[in-house]
Amino acid sequence: STRHCPCKMSQLPQKSPLASPLSEGVTSRVDSLDNLSMDSFWLEVENIKQSTEAEQEECSLADVKTQEEGEAEAEWLQDAGLSDLIKDHASENDNVVLLSTLTKTQAAAVQRRLDTYSRSRRRKNKHPVRDVRDIFGVVGSGETVEEKEESSPDQLWHNLRTSNVQKQTQDYSCTVRNSGKEEVFNMDVAYSEQAAVLLKGSFLSESRWIKDGNALTKFKIPKGRLGVTRIGDLSAQDMKKIPTLALIELTALCDVLGFELKRNKAAKLKTTEKRLFGVSLNTLLENDQKLLPNTKVPLLLQALLSCLEKRGLETEGILRVSGSQTRIKSLEQKLEKDFYTGLFQWDEVHQNDVSGLLKRFIRELPAPLLTAEYLPAFAAVQNIPDLKQRLQALNLLILILPEPNRNTLKALLEFLSKVVARENHNKMNLWNVSTVMAPNLFMHKGLPSKIPEGKEKQLAEGAADVVRMMIHYQDLLWTVSSFLVAQVRKLNESNSKRYQFCDKRIKNLLRKIHADKDKVEKNQAEPSKVVKVHASLLLKDSLEVHLNNATRVADVLRQFQKNLCQNGWNIVNTVNLLKCNNSTECTNLLLYEVGGNIGEHCLDPDTYLLDLYHINPHAEWIIKQNPSYPRMF
Repeated sequence: STRHCPCKMSQLPQKSPLASPLSEGVTSRVDSLDNLSMDSFWLEVENIKQSTEAEQEECSLADVKTQEEGEAEAEWLQDAGLSDLIKDHASENDNVVLLSTLTKTQAAAVQRRLDTYSRSRRRKNKHPVRDVRDIFGVVGSGETVEEKEESSPDQLWHNLRTSNVQKQTQDYSCTVRNSGKEEVFNMDVAYSEQAAVLLKGSFLSESRWIKDGNALTKFKIPKGRLGVTRIGDLSAQDMKKIPTLALIELTALCDVLGFELKRNKAAKLKTTEKRLFGVSLNTLLENDQKLLPNTKVPLLLQALLSCLEKRGLETEGILRVSGSQTRIKSLEQKLEKDFYTGLFQWDEVHQNDVSGLLKRFIRELPAPLLTAEYLPAFAAVQNIPDLKQRLQALNLLILILPEPNRNTLKALLEFLSKVVARENHNKMNLWNVSTVMAPNLFMHKGLPSKIPEGKEKQLAEGAADVVRMMIHYQDLLWTVSSFLVAQVRKLNESNSKRYQFCDKRIKNLLRKIHADKDKVEKNQAEPSKVVKVHASLLLKDSLEVHLNNATRVADVLRQFQKNLCQNGWNIVNTVNLLKCNNSTECTNLLLYEVGGNIGEHCLDPDTYLLDLYHINPHAEWIIKQNPSYPRMF
């Protein structure tokens, strides 16, 4: 039966005609869920309806307006950092730097948006924008995209994809689903490049929706010579570059898979007189940071989660069993009054009321936690038949999220994982938790509702499955792909050289890029190297390290600890310096790569340092205390 709710579920983008071959996969996956209970989902919808019936005139987000032709492409280019390409008179320097880092599939995605925007301008009798190929003749691999007057955008895309397939088919044939075994999740090569190869080779597999979380496919990120980079390992300056690159890559991936990536137009938020509920994340964090500098997750959310972790994790039906709406509304008013004064008595609140406050806090955000712009994209992930590619899209979407939203979402997902881990006590398995939380994340009273008739059940199940994936695979999803880190390095290298780019100097630039590449390859032939590692907060002297092909970060930290204990170095402070019987895995010390073509990068213990040196020879290496440990000073 169809359920209705005053809160509107966001519009879910429908696949374009190009995606028709995938329709059967989506339908069969949804059919396989027929026997799974969605009662918790619809019960939560009814609870939301009851809690908002008296507040229908309140709307924290203006309705999203339909964008005119070309407007979506212009906004996309703006968010992708390429807005200068559609200006009549603008500097091309930054655009050329960014474009020079792109792969073929990414470049084709940019070209398609520019072509669409150009056609819309011609229809409006405006001057057409310049073709990106006028100023951009190189892709990430160093190969030129030939400009042909007779080539259509779709033909250009076909040619680029065919070229990728011819070069890389052998590399990815091993990624076909292998039921029951741990699978490799490749982050070294752009997802869109991998998808083009798999699509051409008909390697796309049947997806599996499984209720039992323990039966979900296990993925392993293979550690290359440079290790794995997690969100939080990069400096804030470098992380600012990631969303732009991730948006371009996500768009390229959607193009390969044949469905449109739709985004809502950002709307202006209405102000509120409240201090906690219905307040934007940015405002909450701004206020919280006045009390506790460097706060990354709203203090109210931290308090709600902490209360539930202490007293609610083993409560049967936690999150699913609704508290009293009257009490929850009263508690909200008390929190608005007493939270920052410290007078609110958490011990007196029932656990189910706290879980109700938690869900209410998420729903009452003036913009969805997954953002108004990208909520349709999160919902559309269900249209991708292949599980690995769904996770690739989710990984990119999470990287695109603003930092406050991403940090808040991570805190929530970590808590939900703890709930699932206590399933034997609280009777809330992964699917139960996902169906309860999906309406709170995907329904927002400020977004338009255009759900196709008869699709309510399919969309509800799809939203629950997206939440399930975010909970179960959050460690994978909060990883920064190696290919994105490599693009950040290229951007930093190009910006530091400060070339004066113009059309007539592109060839000279390319010669310089290839010369630098040859120089790096020559350096990589060095069998060993002696470098200095600094630890200014711990030692007055630096550590001299002899690198060879087998030297890892863990080895350097182990050597550092050994010298501290045996050689009596001039130690500034050794309190709590060594923990866990000198085990590197338990140490509170980390090695950072600083400068050169990176801002600051916390290194994976399994990073091979000679390889890293060849990639970034001008960086300094600094040992610092792990910020998650109590400070030593």
